[in-house]
Amino acid sequence: MRVLILGGTGDAAELAAIATSQGLEVITSLAGRTREPSIPLGDLRVGGFGGVAGLASYLRVMQIDLLIDATHPFANQISFNAADAAAEVGVPRLMLIRPPWEKVSGDRWIEVDSVEAAAASLQNQAQRVFLTVGRQELAAFAHLDKIWFLMRMIDPPGNDALLPPGMVLCDRGPFTLNNERQILIHNNIDTIVSKNSGGDATKPKIIAARELSVKVVMVNRPAIPPGEQVSNVDAALAWLFERC
Repeated sequence: MRVLILGGTGDAAELAAIATSQGLEVITSLAGRTREPSIPLGDLRVGGFGGVAGLASYLRVMQIDLLIDATHPFANQISFNAADAAAEVGVPRLMLIRPPWEKVSGDRWIEVDSVEAAAASLQNQAQRVFLTVGRQELAAFAHLDKIWFLMRMIDPPGNDALLPPGMVLCDRGPFTLNNERQILIHNNIDTIVSKNSGGDATKPKIIAARELSVKVVMVNRPAIPPGEQVSNVDAALAWLFERC
């Protein structure tokens, strides 16, 4: 059985490692946006497919038997492309989607539906912001010249990138609660802007914000295509082995 995993998450890497160790032929596809990605076990391809037609062609040429979409919850375009391509070729498809974070007592969340809405919510409402939405979303905040931003991302922005005022911090999760707590305290952060990615790797910043009563502007997830889905690696493995 040849399995294509659309990756880019820790869950995708874990799934690839276990499936490979169990004798399945696994190909993990990464978008190529991170300069030095963590390399999963099994075969690897990097870069886009060229839309639905390109992905459908890849499924045929590579004789893919099963497709698992384990991309980031905000990478919804590839998820819609995968749904259409898998349907066209007739390849069974599963979405591995980690649950979103849920607001609990003590959280000071403002929930918005886009990064642009998050930027609008900061106007005259924040002074020092911990911005954790990734380097591709920074331009949406560039006009907020009265706010200081600590911008955390894996890779540094390009030389021609539009940036808001502040400082860039390049780092890769998982992060500890003590690390996140110290960042908020040391930089006098009053607001965090975060996508609701879910998972444990970056959740400590949400816990630290709760402890310190720091406001969080939480960007809700975009829509995803219909289809069978699971919320953890174990369930995805069960789906795989059932079809093998």
